[in-house]
Amino acid sequence: MRILNLSLFVVLADQIAKLFVKGIDLPSLGIHVVGFRYGSSIPILGDIVRLTYIENPGMAFGIDIGGKLFFSVFSVLASIGILVYLIKARNEGLAFRISLALILGGAVGNLIDRVFYGVFFQEAPLFYGRVVDFIDVDFFNVNLFGYHLTRWPVFNIADASVTIGVLLMLFTHRRTEPAVADASSVPSPPEHSGPESLSS
Repeated sequence: MRILNLSLFVVLADQIAKLFVKGIDLPSLGIHVVGFRYGSSIPILGDIVRLTYIENPGMAFGIDIGGKLFFSVFSVLASIGILVYLIKARNEGLAFRISLALILGGAVGNLIDRVFYGVFFQEAPLFYGRVVDFIDVDFFNVNLFGYHLTRWPVFNIADASVTIGVLLMLFTHRRTEPAVADASSVPSPPEHSGPESLSS
């Protein structure tokens, strides 16, 4: 399915950006990227958009439900489920399939961090890695019930892909048409009246 190329593009873009931020050293391949100091922040568009390197041990925006192992395993199962559904939905509209491909690409992008980064960077066991976040965007001030927000929580390309995919799905997915009724439940057309019925 060609639509999976979009998912692959999201995964590659997400992982390349994360490795650029976190840093990577593969002497056998001649790859050495220093990366950024954890917690450092660099302006991209003034103070509106910044590159801020943090790592998220839980879900999006730091939410932690059920522990790291539970959420990592859940992410694997969810990604498989989305892939299966995307394959089954190959006859659906293009916009709907694009939305699924974006969600799948984002889910897999963050899944790689959770499952493999801990081992790859020798920081934690398998399934216990942390997600690399780095996109830091200004946000209007919110003061509600003691909660104060001046900037959007730091996110990554995978998070953005999932969000765009969900919004696209909400705006474009058509409702399933009701099943066509049985032929037996459809009233038969009136019988044709012969010439004899026209006589008085």
